[in-house]
Amino acid sequence: MERPRHTKVAIVGAGRGGHALLDLLHRVPSIEIIGIADRNPAALGLQRAHELRIPVVTDVLDLICNHGASLIMDVTDDPEMETYLHAHRPPTADILSGSSSRLLWELVQHEFKLEAELLQSEKLAGIGSFAAGIAHDINNPLQLILGLAENLAEERDLTVVHEQAREIIEAVKRTSAICRDLTRYSRRASPREDVPVSVNGKLDEALRIARYASSFHDIEMIKHYQPGAAVLGNPDELLHVFVNLITNAVHAMEHTRGTLTLETAVLHGEVNVRISDTGCGIAPDKIPEIFEPFFTTKAPGKGTGLGLYNVKTIVNKMHGVIAVDSQIEKGTTFTLIFPNGEPAGQGGLS
Repeated sequence: MERPRHTKVAIVGAGRGGHALLDLLHRVPSIEIIGIADRNPAALGLQRAHELRIPVVTDVLDLICNHGASLIMDVTDDPEMETYLHAHRPPTADILSGSSSRLLWELVQHEFKLEAELLQSEKLAGIGSFAAGIAHDINNPLQLILGLAENLAEERDLTVVHEQAREIIEAVKRTSAICRDLTRYSRRASPREDVPVSVNGKLDEALRIARYASSFHDIEMIKHYQPGAAVLGNPDELLHVFVNLITNAVHAMEHTRGTLTLETAVLHGEVNVRISDTGCGIAPDKIPEIFEPFFTTKAPGKGTGLGLYNVKTIVNKMHGVIAVDSQIEKGTTFTLIFPNGEPAGQGGLS
């Protein structure tokens, strides 16, 4: 799995413009922010740089000359700084400043908005496939509540009344949990800053949601989780990645007694996630196309063709890579590799 080549960007100015560029550019896999500089040690963007583990450089000349910068972005709105940068820039580095920097910021921001709309559209389109599973899982506790309520209308034994009331409460809690899971999944991904996310917890949450879209009755479930596996990212988007991959895996085993295997491991500063099935597999000539938008092997009306495209977009935004290994009639394994997030204790993980 080859990582993309990076454009090395140096940002000069850590005010509002620099802060915004940090938040946008650090999510682009092909961009490496080599550092940010500002004369004001209390500048807004410097704290954000520390959070993102981006070097804060006090000497502008050192930043633009000694770190291999291929693009210098000047967001100071200072004509003297612009003149200084042009006078001292390395011959291999380009400079964006003033209106050019603002235009780039607006274009990148617009691209992220379009990606968010595409993700939400695909997510909502997939909610329809959950309908049968949701109806089944809600109907069971509702029938239990109805039966117990009818019994209570005639019951005179206070002990039995209390016992059946407790059963009603538990049934309501199960129904509420279903609604809570679906509401959380269907909402628009929050634009929050990247936070440490428990990979194991998100996989388990994705399993609960994927059960509404697929039948798990004939599937053996195997989990091999390494404790403490955490990544930096958006929890809502990572949940969507796992729901999509797990649902696809179960669909691939629709007519067989298959095995779904979820694995996590922390190796050499990276978090590995593997989602494997023993299903129908993917034809070798189709594998290069599966991450393309609107490509699908499902029957008409069964898929949008955007699922794996959105999965790869999110993984790339998290500075991860994704690979697939598949054999016809033997199964498929998706492997995701992310930089290790700092697990600030289980309570600090989303």
